[in-house]
Amino acid sequence: MSSHLKKMCLAGVAMIVSSAVHAADMPIPVIEHTPQVPVVTGNWYLRGDIGYKVYQDPSLSYGGTQWAHEKMNDTGMIGVGVGYKFSDYLRGDITLDYEFPAKVKGEAPCPTPCGGLGAGLFSDETAKIDVLTMLVNGYVDIGTWRGFTPYVGAGIGVSHVTTSDIAFRNPDGATGSYPGDSTWNFSWALMAGGSYAVTPNWSIDAGYRYLNIGNAYSASFSTGGPNPSRKIKYEDLQAHEFRIGARYTFNSGPSYISEPIVTKY
Repeated sequence: MSSHLKKMCLAGVAMIVSSAVHAADMPIPVIEHTPQVPVVTGNWYLRGDIGYKVYQDPSLSYGGTQWAHEKMNDTGMIGVGVGYKFSDYLRGDITLDYEFPAKVKGEAPCPTPCGGLGAGLFSDETAKIDVLTMLVNGYVDIGTWRGFTPYVGAGIGVSHVTTSDIAFRNPDGATGSYPGDSTWNFSWALMAGGSYAVTPNWSIDAGYRYLNIGNAYSASFSTGGPNPSRKIKYEDLQAHEFRIGARYTFNSGPSYISEPIVTKY
């Protein structure tokens, strides 16, 4: 029995020595800590924009008479706004934009006869329209790659539309003017664009916006004779805007996303 016990003890010692030798051959584990990833944080922001506004041709009429060859010139705009970033992907803002007066023109059928020149003639009609628009907007920031963040958005609000300098010129050379007016309309917009973070606080924003403004009107007037007092209607004002601006985000600075400790052999 004692010889068997000695053999078992010797076998156990051999196993321990073998394990120790094997452990000595293994590499020392290296603990690596992945650097923390900085992200930009901040909630409230201010924005300022300038842009170029391309109008679609509106529809003009007086009473039941439709005008022809309507056209509205391009113009510029400026805007300001304040916003809040709810998450890395969702933000919203309130914007106030002023559009410089844009000239609208069309041809109105003359009463028969037109200045004694006969039927089938047209008078040249012109006016200026300027717009002040306030919108509540929401955006989805799709993601950020090397500081660039594409986004899509939509907005609803109101527009204060003003007509002025309404004038006509008949084929016989006679000229005149009509009174302008202003109105509030429901407005809505669709946006797409991208921003680039120049610093943790400042971003450059460039984008496109479709804006539907509604209708504009002159004041009521009569062309004389039995005609009742009516308004010139500038219908379906809508524009394509190409905008560039800047955003300043308050309390913005580097925050960090913690990463797990990785052990390598």
